[in-house]
Amino acid sequence: MGWLDPAPFLRGTAWLDGRRPVRADPDDLERLPWDIAARAALPIGVRVEFTAAPGTRAVRLRYRADVPRPDDPLAALRHCFSLWQGTRLVRETYAAPAAEATVTLPLPARGGDFAVHLPEGQAPVPLALRAVGGALSPAPARPRWLVHGDSITEGWWSTRPAHSWPATAGRLLGLDPVNLGYAGGARGELPLAEHLARLPGEAITLAFGTNCWSKAPATADWLYATVRAFVGLVRRGHPATPLLILSPVLRPEAEHTPNALGTTLTQLRRAMERAGHDLAAEGDAYLHVLSGRSLLRPEHLADGLHPDDRGHALIASAVTRALHPHTPH
Repeated sequence: MGWLDPAPFLRGTAWLDGRRPVRADPDDLERLPWDIAARAALPIGVRVEFTAAPGTRAVRLRYRADVPRPDDPLAALRHCFSLWQGTRLVRETYAAPAAEATVTLPLPARGGDFAVHLPEGQAPVPLALRAVGGALSPAPARPRWLVHGDSITEGWWSTRPAHSWPATAGRLLGLDPVNLGYAGGARGELPLAEHLARLPGEAITLAFGTNCWSKAPATADWLYATVRAFVGLVRRGHPATPLLILSPVLRPEAEHTPNALGTTLTQLRRAMERAGHDLAAEGDAYLHVLSGRSLLRPEHLADGLHPDDRGHALIASAVTRALHPHTPH
């Protein structure tokens, strides 16, 4: 079997800039803060998914990736490719860092549907793939789940891309998660709401607010109004799509500490939840709210802010329970 175009095999994609998966509309970057535009260039959550015929021995993936400078402490960090089948990790395959390389991932002989999670921190671009000793076809499409949030949604401090809470919940729900988390961002930027409105999707989750405590300090009234405006813009493209608002998870330093405008994270969380409940009460029957406050304990935070693998798993479990009755499977 010859080399195949990777485009039909890509999942978790929002936009393509040429052949490169990106996470913001490349034709509308000028309205975004520079930090969000920079994070959007990383293919967070992008996967290669395929069906292997029985007897296919391996899949061979040709890709391009960033390579750190020789003086970078991470210069020798190998590229990790994680092969999953459903909710089960099959194996991890490592490759030496290179600007362009080919990696071979052995497959179980029985074949089936598989997903390959890429070394997303090196901004990989799949170039082609082929079967070794058998045949591949694109995996069946699953309902798309648009997940907007900050560094926690992006997966910070999870040890593997596949362990982030959107990736884990996507597997549990049988959805195709499109990770639109931006480290340092997700501060209620309304152009991003318009991006979401233009993307096709069968479910949406909005998980932001913690960066409105310190990164861009806000008041409770401001966040309440911003959440309503954000949802209103999203609803222009998704009037009847199940939408879950996930308020900020535990952040001990911020819970009862006023920010520069005198507002605590507890007050911001309540404002966000109140905005969601009010919108639902006003007639948005497809909108649901999940409070993030009780999902984690301090021991689930790797650095006092970002969850570790166990914390990501707990968030994924709660989101799965909240979304399961309302989403296609």
